[in-house]
Amino acid sequence: MKHSAPEFAAVAERHTVLRCQVGSGVHGIAVPGQDDRDEMGVCVEPPEYVIGLRPFEQYIFRTQPEGVRSGPGDLDLTVYSLRKWTRLALDGNPTVLLPLFVPDSEIVRIDGPGRELRANAHRFVSRTAGRRFLGYLRAQRDRMLGRRGGRHTNRPELVETYGFDVKFAAHMVRLGVQGVELLETGRITLPMPQPWRTWLRGLRQGRHSRQEALEAAEEHERRLVDLVERADLPEAADRAWADAWLVDVYREAWRGRAPSAAVR
Repeated sequence: MKHSAPEFAAVAERHTVLRCQVGSGVHGIAVPGQDDRDEMGVCVEPPEYVIGLRPFEQYIFRTQPEGVRSGPGDLDLTVYSLRKWTRLALDGNPTVLLPLFVPDSEIVRIDGPGRELRANAHRFVSRTAGRRFLGYLRAQRDRMLGRRGGRHTNRPELVETYGFDVKFAAHMVRLGVQGVELLETGRITLPMPQPWRTWLRGLRQGRHSRQEALEAAEEHERRLVDLVERADLPEAADRAWADAWLVDVYREAWRGRAPSAAVR
């Protein structure tokens, strides 16, 4: 469940163990004057939100109200429960994996469990993650081409200026580049290495055509299809380690903690 109420804001604020920048800024492909700031956090929620009746899965904060697109200077923050974040990361979600690889300079807050997560990034890397990158790449391409959601885009000004949604195009190619790197090296370099960092920023500024973007994506898609079959990585992430680690982290976090006033 997604929550934005003050009660859940307090849970996120008090119990966050890792928070960092994600999005175009951390990839190094932000365009000055166009991008908001995206951050992701992970928190170890209190026991009443795990074994009680009130679930906490994630807290959402946006500078802009719901339904209003974020702009330059705005903050979009998502703080996941540690359990939900771990489930998504084990499944290879490309966005959720980013906190494992962001440079220290992009970390807003970190505690012991957050450091342990980053130290064990390799346990979340698998060929399954490669398949998720493939799926996300194809979804971005479908959105750019109007195959998903019709011809609707929430960035019509980009279509008006460039003839296609260059942000969808940039994410499409980025996912291919990073998916290949993850399966070949076991890591994601952030910000993106050259020449792709400059190329993708140029794409977002209309310096490359839609056809060039499609060709770049197709090249990386072919490489990913091959790598998900033959990469020297486990088929799936290390769920046994993650399960045992989660139990230890929650037990330690809850040790000696009195019940909250809301459940006494």
